[in-house]
Amino acid sequence: MQRGAGVMTPTTRLSREQLLDMSYYLALTRSLEERLVNLYRQGKVIGGLYRSLGQEGESVASAYALEPGDVLSPLIRNLGSMLVMGAKPVEILRQYMAKETSPTGGREMNLHFNDLGLGYLGQISPLGDMISVMAGICLSFKVRDESRVGLVYIGDGGTSTGAFHEGVNFAAVQRLPLVVIVEHNGYAYSTPTSDQTATPRLVTKAKAYGIPGITIDGNDVLVVYEATRDAVEKARAGAGTFMIEVVTYRRKGHAEHDDQRYQPKEEIAEWAEHNDPIDRYTATLLEQEWVTRAELDDIARRVSTELNQAVEECENDPLPDGATALSRAYARPPQVEPLWFRRLDG
Repeated sequence: MQRGAGVMTPTTRLSREQLLDMSYYLALTRSLEERLVNLYRQGKVIGGLYRSLGQEGESVASAYALEPGDVLSPLIRNLGSMLVMGAKPVEILRQYMAKETSPTGGREMNLHFNDLGLGYLGQISPLGDMISVMAGICLSFKVRDESRVGLVYIGDGGTSTGAFHEGVNFAAVQRLPLVVIVEHNGYAYSTPTSDQTATPRLVTKAKAYGIPGITIDGNDVLVVYEATRDAVEKARAGAGTFMIEVVTYRRKGHAEHDDQRYQPKEEIAEWAEHNDPIDRYTATLLEQEWVTRAELDDIARRVSTELNQAVEECENDPLPDGATALSRAYARPPQVEPLWFRRLDG
């Protein structure tokens, strides 16, 4: 969220403190996902693991442009946005490991959980449907005359779904304070973008709905922040819905089990070497002398310590008791012992 005052840097509306804050969230996102990979390979992660390697910058920067009271709906590669909104690493770890102490008590898949108090609304598996859900939330903001904005992410493949069309069209017609971030990372699972839509720039779809749209470099953290902040401010002022296409690249497969055989190795290597969002952001901060290397090293140590403590805190937490499977799933869960736990007399 927007942080406190400070001396503004020459070419951005962010203070030094805020620039360092974003460095922290970028480092935390990548490092937390690396810890999750280690746990996944040990068989301790329940379900799939979806990494944002190469895309962390757009998630952190776009979420950082929001204000307290705004609502965000992340997708499978937007862990960074949840951390910016206030999600704690230990909560993320517990959720992925299906612990009884997790936000859902070991229920739901590892990505599907909310904290409306912090302002993030967990996704549902039909990914495009969250556009309509967020449109409904933003409608409530408008009806109540609240100065709040919604932000929702959608992948390049998701822009070809009916749910995307219906949700964006409704938001546009109603002039709702919704900002739609379209993540153009090159692949919808294993399908190259060019094989699932004839539109080379996904932002051109905004014209069909009569809303403004821009395409930006999704691996330039400062560009993403400034573009999202502009859109958020206009949406909050009553200008309606906005679309931002962030051009980025997914350097891992759809999920950790995906071997990426459909992605050219040279393509992955080129993006890693020349267009890593964290490397680019760090280089800019140092070249402009906005921060020092010592400050960045302090952040790295802080992140490592925080994650060591988080893993240690939750790794031995218990899994949920199977007998409680129906609690919190219904308003009034059954009070009798579930049938599958009863012993049948011969």
